[in-house]
Amino acid sequence: MRYILLAFLCAATVIGYVQRGALGVPSKLIEGEFGLDPADMGTIMAAWFWGYSLCQLPSGWVAERLGSKPALLLFMVGWSVLTGLSGLATGFAGLICLWGLMGCVQAGLFPCATKAVGATFPLAGQAFASGALSGCMALGGASAHRIMGQLIGSMSWHQILALYALPGLVWAVGFALVVPSPEGQKTGNQAGAKRKVTGPVNWLKLVTDRQMQLICGQQFFRAAAMAFFYTWFPRFLKETQGLPEKEAGELASWPPLAGLFGGLLGGLFSEWILKRTGSPRLARQGMACAAMTICATVAIGSFFTTDKVFVVILMCVAAFFGMAGGVSGYAVSIAYGGSRVATVFATMNMSGNIGAALFPLIVGWLVRTTGNWNLALLVFASLFAADVICWAVLNPKGTLFPETEPAQERT
Repeated sequence: MRYILLAFLCAATVIGYVQRGALGVPSKLIEGEFGLDPADMGTIMAAWFWGYSLCQLPSGWVAERLGSKPALLLFMVGWSVLTGLSGLATGFAGLICLWGLMGCVQAGLFPCATKAVGATFPLAGQAFASGALSGCMALGGASAHRIMGQLIGSMSWHQILALYALPGLVWAVGFALVVPSPEGQKTGNQAGAKRKVTGPVNWLKLVTDRQMQLICGQQFFRAAAMAFFYTWFPRFLKETQGLPEKEAGELASWPPLAGLFGGLLGGLFSEWILKRTGSPRLARQGMACAAMTICATVAIGSFFTTDKVFVVILMCVAAFFGMAGGVSGYAVSIAYGGSRVATVFATMNMSGNIGAALFPLIVGWLVRTTGNWNLALLVFASLFAADVICWAVLNPKGTLFPETEPAQERT
């Protein structure tokens, strides 16, 4: 039954990422209809990330209170309905409110998914389950632009958003009928099941720890850069290469597909380095530094390239290594979190989505001010360069919240 659960969680991930990327391809059509400029459109896109970021910790609390199955059902129905309602927006105010609310509700996806995986899979299987979810993120992101590019010629963006609500509702019915509560299943990991952390989180320790700040910093810069592929990239291709929406959507789906393989292979390669060298710093920080350096280099190279296919190929390289290096962030946060892995991971993820929220705003403002879409590539490269610095300095030793803290555990 655990693999049926994983299949549903992977499907939910694909659905969520298709929905969150729905505005990239039709952004110019929306601007023309509502009388907006790129800065306004960037604000709408950023609203989703702000909602998603700020609701990470609250949605985790809901998942803990209700259980992963009822919480995920609630979140899936909620964000799918809001996706459909976004198609009814008649102006800037309505669209930004609905799109931001959709981001708030979709914030519950991964707190619920990771809680379900932890309750259902033994320790030896949790890495595989996490890798499957990571791959489905990229698959959903790639599918978003391709699906929208295929439909936008025959349907309005309003109709497509209404259509996008249906898979989530169908998924919810199937999940409710087929999958039992994950918390009621046995994992075979009794040691992990017995360890239950109680008491308040030491937030001062969390926010003032230098290594934690660097963990959040690397995620902030990397997620901000990767947001390019889910927000402005289709529009960037349309404006710089003169492509129609359909072709721009198809080409924009290539980098997320490359990211799919980058995430899967990056995890395997990092584990191979660790086994060969016995050095976590080389396997995590070393690999991340190399990957982010490659990302920054190819991003600068794409700034001087005019051929549309070559630009997309370079962006595929950046997406591949961006996802490959991102694996290190997850591994380091899990190792450093100790008895508070969920809190440490949620804090890191929240930091990343704040960066992702700022990226479309900054690019939109730059384009409105200068009219030069190629400046987005310089922002993209600069973010990866800053990420390299974070990883070069980062060197966490031990754990932030040790498992043996007596005040933090129930015996």
